[in-house]
Amino acid sequence: MIEMLHIRRTYGDKVAVADLSLTIMPGEVFAYLGPNGAGKTTTIKMLVGLLRPTLGTMRICGFDIVQQTERAHQLIGFVPDEPYLYDKLSGREFLWFVGEVHGLPRQRIIEQIEEQIRRFELSEFIDELAENYSHGMKQRVAFAAALLHDPPVVIVDEPMVGLDPRSAKLVKNLLKELARAGKSVLMSTHSLSVAEQIADRIGIIELGKLHFIGTLAALRSMLGSEEQSLEDLYLRFISERPHERPVTTAALEEG
Repeated sequence: MIEMLHIRRTYGDKVAVADLSLTIMPGEVFAYLGPNGAGKTTTIKMLVGLLRPTLGTMRICGFDIVQQTERAHQLIGFVPDEPYLYDKLSGREFLWFVGEVHGLPRQRIIEQIEEQIRRFELSEFIDELAENYSHGMKQRVAFAAALLHDPPVVIVDEPMVGLDPRSAKLVKNLLKELARAGKSVLMSTHSLSVAEQIADRIGIIELGKLHFIGTLAALRSMLGSEEQSLEDLYLRFISERPHERPVTTAALEEG
């Protein structure tokens, strides 16, 4: 479970995130949507420990990210928008390194690497140096690394960027599979069609404020349109200046 309570993050006089409260339950895929500069990346950086909130509380499965940092981070699998591997290591060597960082026993690392090779179809290139990988290959290895320690919380930032259709379908199926297994999945994305296909709930943030939390059905009901795609609904929502409209109780309850 991911819990964010009255989170605020500022950079000097600039407010990047303002009074953000959000809970993502086990078994849920939550799509975090918003234009560039809305506060999505800042939120994710706070959750994974790259930034500290100026105010508020963040918890992962009950562990405070600031006060119990190491314990909380052991429960997170994070896939950034730009996968970072070590060029002079093979994919297998990188996964072994990640397993050791998480303190997994040797036999468990061996088993998990083989499982991730199978899951992400890595066998054709896993023993090549990462410097020879395409972006899509790196992204698949990054996913494998994030899941190696079987975390209950998975956070992914723009998971579809640079993926070919086959890899994209693999990732979409994976995120749904993780939710079915009881994990909490937070996905920040501009791929609205992907969010529409796999998200249980969506959140729309703009100018640092979360203006909608709920299901696609709740958004359609709010905007009075039962047929429009998420892309059309999102563009309409943003164009109607949501920063002047608070989140409604109905939208929250629908989620």
